[in-house]
Amino acid sequence: MQEMLDSLPYIPLFHDLDPAQIDALKPLFEPFTTPTETVIFEQGDPATYLYLILKGAVLIRYKPYDGPSIILTRLREGDVFGWSAVIGSPRYTSSIISESALEAIRIRGEDLWKLVEEQPKTGKMIIDRLAKIVSPRWEKAHEQIQSLMSLSQIRKQE
Repeated sequence: MQEMLDSLPYIPLFHDLDPAQIDALKPLFEPFTTPTETVIFEQGDPATYLYLILKGAVLIRYKPYDGPSIILTRLREGDVFGWSAVIGSPRYTSSIISESALEAIRIRGEDLWKLVEEQPKTGKMIIDRLAKIVSPRWEKAHEQIQSLMSLSQIRKQE
C-alpha cells in the first residue's frame, strides 16, 4: 500500500512538484483499494474524500428524485471522483461503483483546504490541476442530466 504513496511524483497530477511539496502531500493521502462491483459511496452520503484512480475503473450513477438511476459516465486511471468533498458540499451528489478492482489514493477535502491555507502555492496548484481534470466531465454530466430531465418532462406531457 505504501508503494501507492511512493508513486506520487509519477502521477500526472503531481508532475513538476519539488520533493518538499511531495513530502507535504504524502501524509494527506491514503491508499484505497476495493474489489469489483463495490459501492464506494452512495448519492447522499457525507462528502468526505476526493479520490484519484491509479488503476481500475468506476461508474458514476445518478438518481434523479423522480426517476430511475442512470449511469452518467465511467472513470479510469488518472480520473478523479468525490469532488463534492472539496467544493464544500455536505453530501455526494452521485454514487460511485467500482467497475473493476480499484487502486486509488484519497484525501479528505478538509485536509486539502488546510494545505491551501498552510502552503498556498502547493495547495492552489493541486486544486487548479484537479479542477482541470474534473471540469470537462462536469460539463458533460450537466448536459446529460439536462437532456434527460427535458426528455422526462416531454414524456410527462404526452
